Amino acid sequence: MRGRVAGALLVVASCVAGCGGGSSPNGSGNGEASKPAQQVLADAVKAADAASSYHESDRLDPEASRDDRTIVKGKGLIGSTTIGGSQKVDVVAIGSRGYMRANTAFWRLWEDRATAAKLDGKWVVFPASDRRFGPMTREPSFNGLNSLTGMPTNKGATTYNGQNVVAIDKGSKSGTVYIAATGTPYPVAIVDPLGRAFTFDNWNKPVTLTPPPRAVELSKLGG
Repeated sequence: MRGRVAGALLVVASCVAGCGGGSSPNGSGNGEASKPAQQVLADAVKAADAASSYHESDRLDPEASRDDRTIVKGKGLIGSTTIGGSQKVDVVAIGSRGYMRANTAFWRLWEDRATAAKLDGKWVVFPASDRRFGPMTREPSFNGLNSLTGMPTNKGATTYNGQNVVAIDKGSKSGTVYIAATGTPYPVAIVDPLGRAFTFDNWNKPVTLTPPPRAVELSKLGG
């Protein structure tokens, strides 16, 4: 079970590295609908890298995990990860410090029974570099948007969840990336070949990151 959860978290982290955005269904707007697919992807990566903050969420297999987080570039993040459809873990990362709040069942995946009981429902602080929790506390990268397993194809203007987008087909192994075609070409979503969706919004919205109060040091309890 411990390996299954760790694997699920890594899937989230790797998938977040490649996500898409919006455009106009008649091809008008920011011009992305008429550009070569690789250029559209490059424009999306450039826009995402220049942003100060954004919100990302995903819906994987109900038995795996689901993220809902706001990223503040270069500073940290705040949000949650839900494992197995019901086990919610609240997450905050600020600089070199990571914070999590979860129930005993979650902590039993990583700690002994006595330690897990002590951590139930409490905020726990640990180094953000901790490899066990890195996928939940590490800032995602959009560089994967440009990684190619084949020749991407610009399918032109369409809509995704009511938003005008340009659809970039990255092939049967990578799915479809949706990128904004009006305004700045931010990534909006990626839908992988299994239909699992990763979405992005609230670009450059102001976000305040605050350390949770009375956080328990995991290292002092055996973590």
